[in-house]
Amino acid sequence: MSSITSPASGWRSHGLLLLLAMMYADNFVGRQIIAVMIEPIKQEFAVSDTAMGLVSGLAFAAVFVLLGLPAGRLADHLSRPRLLAVSSLLWALATLACGLAGSFAVLVMARMAVAVFESPNTSSAMSIIADLYPPQRRSFAIACYTAAPTFSTIIALCLGAWVVEHYGWRAGFFVVALPALLISAVFAFAVRDPQRGRFDLLPVHNAISRPGLLASARELWALPAYRCLVLACGITTFSAYAYAIWNASFLVRSHNMPLQYAGILVGLIGGTCAGLGALFSGWITDRLAVRHHEWHIGIPVLGHLLGSSTLIIYLLWPQDILLFVGSVPIPSAMLWCALSSFCSVWWIGPCFSLLTQLVPASRRATAVALQTIVTTLCGVGIGPLATGLLSDALTPWFAEQSLRYALVLVSATIVVPIALLWRTHQHLPGQARATDYA
Repeated sequence: MSSITSPASGWRSHGLLLLLAMMYADNFVGRQIIAVMIEPIKQEFAVSDTAMGLVSGLAFAAVFVLLGLPAGRLADHLSRPRLLAVSSLLWALATLACGLAGSFAVLVMARMAVAVFESPNTSSAMSIIADLYPPQRRSFAIACYTAAPTFSTIIALCLGAWVVEHYGWRAGFFVVALPALLISAVFAFAVRDPQRGRFDLLPVHNAISRPGLLASARELWALPAYRCLVLACGITTFSAYAYAIWNASFLVRSHNMPLQYAGILVGLIGGTCAGLGALFSGWITDRLAVRHHEWHIGIPVLGHLLGSSTLIIYLLWPQDILLFVGSVPIPSAMLWCALSSFCSVWWIGPCFSLLTQLVPASRRATAVALQTIVTTLCGVGIGPLATGLLSDALTPWFAEQSLRYALVLVSATIVVPIALLWRTHQHLPGQARATDYA
């Protein structure tokens, strides 16, 4: 891994990072706001939990999986700011179409269109961030980027719950689409593409022959540390995204919370603690990994152990009101929700930072795209759908509490990412340095 020293990143780098974070936050609000739309959409279109798992997850993920790798390839070859300008504009239009859907089938198709235009965003952004900050500062930079959507959960679930409660679920999509139009204009007219491979030991040589899309993906997947790390991230999001999507409904069903109050609690408590946890993990990893790079694995493993333990306690905690803040009742279980939210995101900054150091700059967007495909399929696609299926299947035995036990079962899968992170650690000493095969 590169230890190159480089000049300090200036305000332009920080400004571009802020813009990328704003784009990611808006994208994530578009995903998360469905969490407070589940009940009204389900009632309007008379569909099941399984169907809602489809529209909140698999309808998005299936398209993303098909287009994520080609989109990452585009980011490796085209101007990344221009690509993001076009994708943000079309994403906004597709989100507006979600709010105009007159049937459940049309809503599903609109969600698929959103996935089409969101597919280049994460791979392009991570590729840009790797060219804005050196490795020793990258974990915190990535944590700032990834913390934006966790903080945006406050907007999606608090403001979103209020909008849905007073103006209907369609208005929520209209509100989400507007910031993307401004972000698109800034990318188009005010952002220049940073130099690729700026902090790598060796420069990127465009004259070197580039393998095809599938060949490049196969070469990346053949790297043991990269493969195990990507699988660990993917299976982590399986349970994490299922929990994020169904948490508000869990509070409604198992703690008898009104939808608006459930959204406020999940947004303020869960979103704030998750954002702080992501920033903390990036900050501490940058400081510890300077001496021992194993902390890129150690911090995520510790976060998984603490986060999953407190999450299961939260899900099984009995209905009980700790206090009232104004007219909003605060269940005592939310203390465990706060702890779980803070710890369970510790994997994001360290794992993405490690990933950018395992691959060369010329393939970085493709590598991130492949990782994003896996996490999107497991998390956005399968996680909410599997939870909905489990909830429906457990209903004959647990009635309104079926969602509680479905989430417990899904959360228990965190043991698999822990094992995969350990395998990643074992492969790191033999992992070829990114610059050796650039």
